[in-house]
Amino acid sequence: MKSINFKADFHIKYESLALDSISVYRNLLGDRVIGSLRKLVGYIDKEKVNMETSANLYNEFFFELVESEYFSLRDYIIDKIIFSENSFSLKAERGNFKESENVIKTAAAGDLEKLQSIAELSASDIKRQLLKHFDKDVYKRMILRFPQWETKDDFKEENYPDHLRAIEKSFHCSSSWGKCIDELEKFHNTYGCGVFARYRAFVWAHIDGRGHFREIEDPDPIQLSDLIGYEKEHQIVEDNTVQFLNGFPANNVLIHGDRGTGKSSTVKAILNKYYKKGLRMVELPKAYLEEFPEIIRKLKNRPQRFIVFVDDLVFSDNEESYTALKSMLEGGFENRSSNILIYATSNRRHLVKEYFSERGDSSSAGFDDEVHGQDSVQEKLSLADRFGINVVFVSPDKNKYLQIVEGIAEKRKLNIDREKLYNEALKWERWYNGRSARTARQFVDWVEGCQKKFKIENKTQK
Repeated sequence: MKSINFKADFHIKYESLALDSISVYRNLLGDRVIGSLRKLVGYIDKEKVNMETSANLYNEFFFELVESEYFSLRDYIIDKIIFSENSFSLKAERGNFKESENVIKTAAAGDLEKLQSIAELSASDIKRQLLKHFDKDVYKRMILRFPQWETKDDFKEENYPDHLRAIEKSFHCSSSWGKCIDELEKFHNTYGCGVFARYRAFVWAHIDGRGHFREIEDPDPIQLSDLIGYEKEHQIVEDNTVQFLNGFPANNVLIHGDRGTGKSSTVKAILNKYYKKGLRMVELPKAYLEEFPEIIRKLKNRPQRFIVFVDDLVFSDNEESYTALKSMLEGGFENRSSNILIYATSNRRHLVKEYFSERGDSSSAGFDDEVHGQDSVQEKLSLADRFGINVVFVSPDKNKYLQIVEGIAEKRKLNIDREKLYNEALKWERWYNGRSARTARQFVDWVEGCQKKFKIENKTQK
């Protein structure tokens, strides 16, 4: 009986020591939520504390937790463990644990036990410790009114793919997280670790002049079934992507053609269909094309397969990024990796601007013109050919445009007479952006908005 009381008395001290003793997962101590919890637990474990600091640290922790859109500390810590990038998860990802390195795995298992104890820390535990320091009624009432966080499991990420929910469930159902270490190792070996295990889409961005992968938390949810009228074109891109995911030889892809035909949407829809199979996408702005070798170095040892997506591509004749793209497509030693492909979109097939003066004869050329100008012309025209697959998206004719309009309307289950739909759709394309898949979608958006507005107005009148 005494030992139980002793453990209860020193519960906060144990949690403070557990946080300080984390080794392999020590980077989690720099996390805003776990870091603020560490400050709180460390402070209230002292012999003398004041109410103002205690209240501030308690509510600072609660604020950080709910700002992260979690209400359960347990859920939060499990997610942080699964997506942590550290010496254990990186070695597990590469599948190269040596017998001499099992010390890392053993230490990681020990950390999981400590993190489980911390995850089970409740608001009541903290309040009970505070009440030992403050027995005045006014402070007691204030402490008891401090907000509570959840301690139960709620599996908050309902949109997680099955493999993420499976590893989460292993932790939620385990009485000893250290025993989950083998399953966690298999997870990292198959699906990776860090942000690439959690997110599907990234943008190569700059902070303080240095490039990094900025994750996109809510990528465009477009699906291939939403893109009506270009099924053959989609199939070409999809077949190439499936080959890539299966580890077979695949090609870089250039999707070019008329504006508004769904070129970029096709690439995004492919990602949404196959990200559960390990597909990831990094959007690379044209201004950073020269940094492609750096991206290669960061991605080439990852288990996922990456599409580097360059959108709306066109070059002036003197841009250095043209040379960078050419080098990427030709696949030099540094620019070659079996887990990376380039998908690009453009409104034009000839990606480098060409001028009539470049096609003139020597009598019309200026003194500054290149002597072997036709060689430059051919080089410019051949850039698109360096993509293994070229897919052309052309603006629809009248019948195909109406087919797209009708298909989108049916998918959204809009109740409208076909003849009226066609007539209004033709008016819309004349008034606005001409015939395209984008125009068709914009028209159906307008129809759907009008119908919903009409229903609301009818309900109000009744």
